[in-house]
Amino acid sequence: MFRWAVGNTDAGERTATDIRKATGNDAVHVRRLDLVDQASIAAFTSNRAAPLHILVNNAGVMALPTLDLTPDGWEEQFAANHLGHFALALGLHDVLAAADNARFVSLSSHGHHASPVEFDDVDFSSRPYDPSPAYGQSKTANVLFAVGATSHWAADGITADAVHPGVIMDTNLSRHMDPEQAAHLRTLAEAGEPGEIRGAPFRFKTTAQGAATSVLVATSPQVEGMRSLLRGLQRGGGTDT
Repeated sequence: MFRWAVGNTDAGERTATDIRKATGNDAVHVRRLDLVDQASIAAFTSNRAAPLHILVNNAGVMALPTLDLTPDGWEEQFAANHLGHFALALGLHDVLAAADNARFVSLSSHGHHASPVEFDDVDFSSRPYDPSPAYGQSKTANVLFAVGATSHWAADGITADAVHPGVIMDTNLSRHMDPEQAAHLRTLAEAGEPGEIRGAPFRFKTTAQGAATSVLVATSPQVEGMRSLLRGLQRGGGTDT
């Protein structure tokens, strides 16, 4: 069974229909989930009995041009990209543990290089708001959560990985970007030309290629040793992000 948690259930149902047709699997179910609403997360995670083998924390928001706070007072990118996913995984811990050898994937980004988590001022209450470090600290938090979850939940048979899916311009994640910048990046992507982030060149990926990264980490036996490597680096005082 595949459960897809989405904010827009109409759009989610359209995509779920495509998945059912493409795979022949009718057990694809859509449920509403608002990651900036703790009540919504609690409702989604309550009364879960069946084991959950894979959790992919994929949803997110990027490049909000102005400082937007949630009803609880959190900066929205940090709330949606980290706090919501943290609460979701925590609420699903018991059904993940029941699966015995469950995996969950935390979608981070190369953007984590833009900022560490500024624990003293996550919500930009005493510093000027900037979309890039706001997004960056949320992506750093995704990495730290995966490291911490693997460390604390390994005894429960749960392992976690943070992945960078690549730069993908044909999803709505870029909807808040500066229009000229987004148009330029789409032109490069369509032409097959590389882009550049903070001096580092990269090649664009399609949506399917980006999703394949998460699927590989969530399902392949080839990555088992990578988790051991990550734990070893933690003991050595560092992390491999």
